[in-house]
Amino acid sequence: MTRNVTSFGAAILAAFFLASSAPRAVADDDSHKVFGFCAKACSACQLECASCFDHCMTHAANGHKDHAATARLCADCEKCCALVASLCAGNSPLAVHLGEGCAKCCDDCAAACEKFPDDKKMAGCAKSCRDCAKACRELAKHAKH
Repeated sequence: MTRNVTSFGAAILAAFFLASSAPRAVADDDSHKVFGFCAKACSACQLECASCFDHCMTHAANGHKDHAATARLCADCEKCCALVASLCAGNSPLAVHLGEGCAKCCDDCAAACEKFPDDKKMAGCAKSCRDCAKACRELAKHAKH
């Protein structure tokens, strides 16, 4: 048993040293700010989409079938934003590629939510999606320089 614990500890230590010596996607302060800004916008959008999904499902359950499709978009957008937020927080070079897709997902979700202009919850989701899409596009634009 002691041997297994020692081997496990050695494996953890080796993984730590390998991870800490891995190259980072970006090194300058401006890039870290852009990644951080995108991570925050994506996280906020993730939360807003999750809340809007619940809101839409309640409406759909009460017979408003037009909310069902929007609920699906909110759920999918939430997942996309969560992934990009995580990648940006880790300064991953993959965040740029997935951020472009996230921006498009957010555009679709915002457009669906904007079909209900008198609904404050959906208006909030649409705004959060638009903000997230803008942050993701800024990340992509910054990476091209």
